[in-house]
Amino acid sequence: MAKSSSPVSGVAERYAQSLFELARDEGTIQTIEGELVAFQKLIDENADFRRLVESPAFTSDDQLRAISAVVDEVKPSALTGNFLRVIAANRRLFALPAMVKAFRQMAATHRGEVEAEVVTAQPLNDSQRAALRDSLGSYSGKTVSMRESVDPAILGGLVVRIGSRQIDTSLRTKLSSLKLALKEVG
Repeated sequence: MAKSSSPVSGVAERYAQSLFELARDEGTIQTIEGELVAFQKLIDENADFRRLVESPAFTSDDQLRAISAVVDEVKPSALTGNFLRVIAANRRLFALPAMVKAFRQMAATHRGEVEAEVVTAQPLNDSQRAALRDSLGSYSGKTVSMRESVDPAILGGLVVRIGSRQIDTSLRTKLSSLKLALKEVG
């Protein structure tokens, strides 16, 4: 995993790593991942919960009480519930979204999966999607899940990011390279 200079990512990675190791030891990686995704969805969709997570105005006692109430209502596994209570008590709730992301990356790596971010000028059809997934799987040696987006500004082709690698076969990039080459010649 790439290391970041951000203090939030360092905190998030350490907590996520600890949670991942506990989940692996218990054989509950998939369960914990699903519960964390549900809490991320709650952060994304509920302004009050997002404010609780992001705001430094709440004391650790306030955050612990609120998280305990949410945990009691949602009833996640004991490991997820305890994890959420610990990060609230330690005033690390602000890093929960980064912890969820880091945990999901660790779980995917554990399963031999890699996520590819694919940007195309037009939506892919099913056969193009399958062919691209197969090609990326051969390239990476792993099972590939794709997160797709459409950006008409690339004109044609595609841009693929897998981890820290980027493959850019977009028409926009090719035209820019050609324009630069023509400027150098003339």
